[in-house]
Parts: sequence; C-alpha cells; structure tokens
Amino acid sequence: MRKNLTKEKILAGETAYGVFVNIPSPAIVEIVGHLGFDFALIDAEHGPMGLETCEQMIRAADVVNTTPLVRVAMNIQQNILRFLDMGALGVQLPLLNTKEDVENVVRSVRYRPVGRRGLAGVRANSWGMWGPLAEYVEEANRQNLVIVQIETMEAVENLKEILTVPGIDLVFIGPNDLSTAMGYTGQQNHPEVQKMIDKLVKQIHAAGKPTGTIAYDADTLKLRKEQGFKFIVYNAVSMIVKSGREYLKLARG
Repeated sequence: MRKNLTKEKILAGETAYGVFVNIPSPAIVEIVGHLGFDFALIDAEHGPMGLETCEQMIRAADVVNTTPLVRVAMNIQQNILRFLDMGALGVQLPLLNTKEDVENVVRSVRYRPVGRRGLAGVRANSWGMWGPLAEYVEEANRQNLVIVQIETMEAVENLKEILTVPGIDLVFIGPNDLSTAMGYTGQQNHPEVQKMIDKLVKQIHAAGKPTGTIAYDADTLKLRKEQGFKFIVYNAVSMIVKSGREYLKLARG
C-alpha cells in the first residue's frame, strides 16, 4: 500500500496543499501532481464523475505520487468503502452534524478492530497478490485519512461532542456552506463568518486536531495560514479561470 505522504506531512506539523478536482478528468489530477501539490481532492459530492472515472483519477494521482483523496457525498458504509477499495488514501465527508454521523465515518473507513470496513482483494491492496491481507489491514488503518467536514449550525453546536470521536484525523471547515448556514450566503469573508471560523479553529486545535479549509485567493490564503490551517485546498476551476483571465488580459493588452 502506498504511503500517505499528506497525512505524514500533517502529523509532522507541516501544511499540505491540494486541489479540489470536480471535473471528471484524470489528466487534471495528473497536472495537479506535476505542479507539485501534495494531494488531489476528487470531489464526488459536487462533481459529476462516476465510480469508474474516480478510479481512473485515483490512478492518475498514483502516477505522479500525489495523495488521492475523495470527498464522498453520502455517509453510507458501502458507498465510502468503494472509493477506498479503488485506492483512495482517505475520504472527506460533508454535512456531518452529530457525533453519531462522525462515528459512522470512522467505522466505515477503518478495518476491525477499529471499525467495520469490509475486506476483500481489491485495487487498494493489489487484489491481495503482494502479501497477507492481515498486514494490509494494519497498514490501511494507519495510512487512510479521515476528514470530517463542519459546515452547518447543528455541527457547530455539536462540535464538542464530535471532537471526542476517536479516529478523526482532520476537521475541515467549509466556509461556503457555513456562511450560508449563518445567513451570509456566499460571503465567506464576512466578519461574522470569519469570527465563527476563528472560534471553531481554536476549539478544534484545543482538542488536538488539525484543521483544513479552502482558500481561493492570496488574501484568504494568508489568513488561513495565520489561523493555523494545515490542510489548504485550492479549486481546479478557479485555477483554470484565474490563469485563463490573466492570459486573455495580457494577450488583448
């Protein structure tokens, strides 16, 4: 099983940078790796890609040695299982509102005795060809990254309980949906939203967990680094739009 270099980086106190890829394209994942990003976060929540396309995108990440992660739309064990069996080295689950929601994620990602993930010869363990499955189980439980996403007021209210769940590797704050939940739709930089993010970050860090979020521009990126985020995501569409607009501005004078 591949080493999860992104998880290693975060555990070492370093910051990992990645790209949300919500376009069904293995080529974009490969480019993300060539650019030097630590991980590709394949967005199977907002993206249109199906399971087979996701598997090819994970393969593309493997080719360029960038960590393949998947944001999974539904908190259902057998749904989460399929992305991990493809070779994803971690999952991020949105819309987690309670301690029970998060416990289900951890159980779905980890094999027994920690969780209840089903075991089979699959791509993630080279179809069982290269060693005992028992060794793979131990390694998978070490390598896979469990990311829980906080983006609703219910989750904010339940955060203290959520943070008691063993097995959480990272807490991701979703500023877009959080701003909407707070009544400031689309205003992720609104002072009240920023105040809430600061509060959440302090609470999460006090519980000994690293934090992640998304940053679209230089000012937000600087702020996120100052706030202590260790998992920062750009967006593939934003990357294309920004470079495209800059090029056209230059070309047209």
